[in-house]
Amino acid sequence: MADSIMVGCDLHDKTMVLRFAMGREAAKARTFSGDRAGRQALIAWLGDLQHKRQADRVVFAYEASSRGFGLHDELRQAGIECFVLAPTRIARSSKHRRAKNDGRDANQILELLRGHLLAGTELPAVWIPDAQTRDDRELVRMRLGVGDRLNLIKNQVKSLLKRNEVQPPAIVGKGWTRGYRGWLGDLASGKAEGLGSGGQAALNSLLRQMEVLDAEIKVLDQSILALSQEERYAPAVRELDAIKGVGVLTAMVFLTELGDVSRFSNRRQLAAYLGLVPSTDESGKRDDCKGHITRQGSRRVRKVLCQATWSIVGKDSELRQAYDRIVEKNPKHKKIAVVAVMRRLAILMWHRAVEAKRPADRGKPPGVAA
Repeated sequence: MADSIMVGCDLHDKTMVLRFAMGREAAKARTFSGDRAGRQALIAWLGDLQHKRQADRVVFAYEASSRGFGLHDELRQAGIECFVLAPTRIARSSKHRRAKNDGRDANQILELLRGHLLAGTELPAVWIPDAQTRDDRELVRMRLGVGDRLNLIKNQVKSLLKRNEVQPPAIVGKGWTRGYRGWLGDLASGKAEGLGSGGQAALNSLLRQMEVLDAEIKVLDQSILALSQEERYAPAVRELDAIKGVGVLTAMVFLTELGDVSRFSNRRQLAAYLGLVPSTDESGKRDDCKGHITRQGSRRVRKVLCQATWSIVGKDSELRQAYDRIVEKNPKHKKIAVVAVMRRLAILMWHRAVEAKRPADRGKPPGVAA
């Protein structure tokens, strides 16, 4: 691959810091602005460099970030090979972390790319979803984000009550029932005793925010339901929705975050991608030293799998037995049991989603969001 120009890039909002080389030559530096004009100048410069050096190809790499895949798309459209690397899979020494700067980061990416092209070492590249999948993710991720904000407000309400030593009447319970919300309304208006004027104003503000977020969740749920009924999702969502404890939202998070489910060749790949495999610390005479799960991959999928698991263990006898077997061996291992069921559930959902991609036996789309 001596005829390849290799480029490592440390990408930021305002700048793109490059280190580039051809074959085993020493790396050179270049910097471009991170805006659209800068990306266009980068592409033009790479084209000129390829022509000047008479290189067969240009291979570019940068780390995944909040900037998304726009740079990747523009480079590929210009005929430049591009890899987006997973930051969590790039090994960095303590010395590198202490002396971290843009140039060193770009040089490390260049060396990873050089090792991949010249020596065949593994490149920690991420799978790039197509534009439609990315757009679908925006809706589903917004729904999860609004749900997180609602939970934050609920926790603030509980903290307010705790600080003021206010306990709900036994008749309304402690869950977010209609009676409990009604009592909170009385507490905020002064009909129920417990809060001063400042506490009432704060609680009123929190309740108004909850009302807005509740309404927004309903709107987003309807949009997600409509998306789930489109042809590219309907068969898979129908299959996943049939699993006890899995609803349309969980199914759509799973499908949009994984993207092309057929890219996983076996269940071990899937579990590793979702971070549901134990970390290892084995060397020399130390063997079978397993730690916590790696937590790599999509935390959003792990979150909905965890929520679905707690619902499923009360409904699905087979998964309940798997949970009970682990807990019976050691009652302190409830978290391990939950992760084990999460993994089984993920594999079950993956199998059904893959089967649903086949053209035969496609039925009606789901009709109710969950």
